[in-house]
Amino acid sequence: MSYTEEVYARVVSQNPGEPEFHQAVKEVLESLQVVIDKNEEEYRKLSILERLVEPERIISFRVPWVDDKGVVQVNKGYRVQFNSAIGPYKGGLRFHPSVNQSILKFLGFEQIFKNSLTGLPIGGGKGGSNFDPKGKSDREVMAFCQSFMTELSKYIGADQDVPAGDIGVGGREIGYLYGEYKRIKGLYEGVLTGKGLTWGGSLIRTQATGYGVVYMLDEIAKAHNDSIEGKTAVVTGSGNVAIYAVEKITELGAKVVAMCDSNGYVYDPDGIKLDIVKDIKEVKRGRIKEYADRVEGAVYTEGKGIWNIKCDVYLPCATQNELDLDGAKTLVANGCKYVAEGANMPTTLEGTTYLQENGVYFMPGKAANAGGVATSALEMTQNSMRLSWSAEEVDEKLHGIMKDIFKKVDDAAKRYGLDDNYVVGANIAGFEKVVDAMKAQGIV
Repeated sequence: MSYTEEVYARVVSQNPGEPEFHQAVKEVLESLQVVIDKNEEEYRKLSILERLVEPERIISFRVPWVDDKGVVQVNKGYRVQFNSAIGPYKGGLRFHPSVNQSILKFLGFEQIFKNSLTGLPIGGGKGGSNFDPKGKSDREVMAFCQSFMTELSKYIGADQDVPAGDIGVGGREIGYLYGEYKRIKGLYEGVLTGKGLTWGGSLIRTQATGYGVVYMLDEIAKAHNDSIEGKTAVVTGSGNVAIYAVEKITELGAKVVAMCDSNGYVYDPDGIKLDIVKDIKEVKRGRIKEYADRVEGAVYTEGKGIWNIKCDVYLPCATQNELDLDGAKTLVANGCKYVAEGANMPTTLEGTTYLQENGVYFMPGKAANAGGVATSALEMTQNSMRLSWSAEEVDEKLHGIMKDIFKKVDDAAKRYGLDDNYVVGANIAGFEKVVDAMKAQGIV
């Protein structure tokens, strides 16, 4: 049994009932096999992989709050501080009923490599709660956020751990969380990112993940003497990442014909009208099916299957494991050439392998969607400097970071004779920087 296989077996045995975490570790360790084989004796002696897959700290706590009926509710809260070798922990907070330790460990583990790829000094972390903000009043969300931060505030700080938003945590939630942190600590510091523009937020942060995915896609296309212009695209999801991926890819000349949410998907052969999607999702907080009621010629289909729509480009921007093997096979059969992940691990391992083996240029989320955390780190920089950059300055820096990530990923794959295998390239490039720091800092 190889070193990577031994470590993976250990992860499964020591972390039972955590399939998402197992999946993330397996994908990374398999990709790193070529690097590990060259340095196995050293890595074994230092237990590099054992230390890499074990979080430095997991904080788990209860979150009691009072709803509008005066009834006390109790949720679970978590923060996984996974690796701080290259900087303070950085990663979002997710508020969703599906949140559990397995999902947060997978996200935190992925965040290590994603943050490393940005070239910025940030380590990997993730957190959240099984609280569902949907259907809750502003007062209920505030009550929950204040209770959540009462405990979380003990473990975070501008130079220690800087959370951001994720699914279920937008500007409203960040505001309530930050206000409570400030009240408890008496500090006005850049401890959360995704803040409002009038109190420390960064321009382009809202758009950053979606824009970054498309900037990455553009680099992949250029590397193969191709262009986004004229391509037909499908973008899954209809939240923040999806909306701004649609905005940028449309700006670069592609036509997006389908989007979805957890209930179903809409197909508009004339191209998605983003202003209508924004009104439905960002203003009215409605469901994507309302698009078909408002746009002539658009068709809504209940359930999964958005991958059945023929496209050149497929950007999964919803949630983990949304694209499985059957979906991957359908995409290939319909001539899809590019898949760039806007969400975290939205493609199953089997789906990823099939796409790669059948001529699809596939960029994993840890590289493709790193624009969000990169711009969060730029927000941290602006907070530390007590400055605000213009939208043009931030967008230019974001674009430059995504170009640099592509170059790192592409170069790493080529160094090991695995041209165009961007999964391996992303994992190797992210791993090398973190491991160099871990070795330099001793056994900690």
